[in-house]
Amino acid sequence: MSILATLLTPTSGTALVGGFDVTKHPRDVRRLIGYMPDFFGVYDNLTVYEYLDFYGASYGLKPDERERIIPQLLELVQLTHKNDAYVDTLSRGMKQRLGLARCLVHSPEVLILDEPASGLDPRARIEMREILKELRRTGKTILISSHILPELAEMCDTIAIIEAGQLIAEGKVEEIYAKMHQQKLLRIRALDDQEGLLRRLREAPLISNAVREDEWITVSFKGTAADQAALLSTLVSEGFSLAAFGEMEGNLEDVFLEITKGVGS
Repeated sequence: MSILATLLTPTSGTALVGGFDVTKHPRDVRRLIGYMPDFFGVYDNLTVYEYLDFYGASYGLKPDERERIIPQLLELVQLTHKNDAYVDTLSRGMKQRLGLARCLVHSPEVLILDEPASGLDPRARIEMREILKELRRTGKTILISSHILPELAEMCDTIAIIEAGQLIAEGKVEEIYAKMHQQKLLRIRALDDQEGLLRRLREAPLISNAVREDEWITVSFKGTAADQAALLSTLVSEGFSLAAFGEMEGNLEDVFLEITKGVGS
């Protein structure tokens, strides 16, 4: 991330952002990116508005542009009510959101965020996640580094797992999970006769395992989407009242632990 942000020179290889080489055209890269490190300094003796105004001026925005953009950013990160508050009075979550607003002040195409939810309480993490989802909907490319894996699975289109300096997996969570297991996990819940449904599933083709946990039955399924539809149709025609039937998404923490097993040891 430091290399992509033009803060660290690569020892080898090439890195491009928006088609610009980070070592040959660092100023062009900086115009395209908004970088938010894990821990960043803030000017405690400035108000929230003054803080963003200072960085807007640093990026060359004219006074009328800053006057227009800053209220929009404060609304996006839900800090409008803190417009005149001093930065040192903000909570950790508010400072994180202010740091994100600072990254956006020059309307970058790419956001590079290092542990954006680090140290935040559950409510603040949810607020940060929703803001990032909104930014994604506006068309920005967002690169996130995080150890809070369940949240990454909710936010990200594509993941990459790096262990001991090596890129060992890349793609969608479900694709990586499917490659690892070569089968799908289905979760099924009946309104009644759970035991009868469990026995029936254990007899069904394409199912290698069926386990009941409370009101849910989880099965390992080797078929296609069409086979899933056929199984559902069969169960309903046989008189089972199903409240839920669907494919489980891959668990990112399980994927990470299994992929990194033995790497770097």
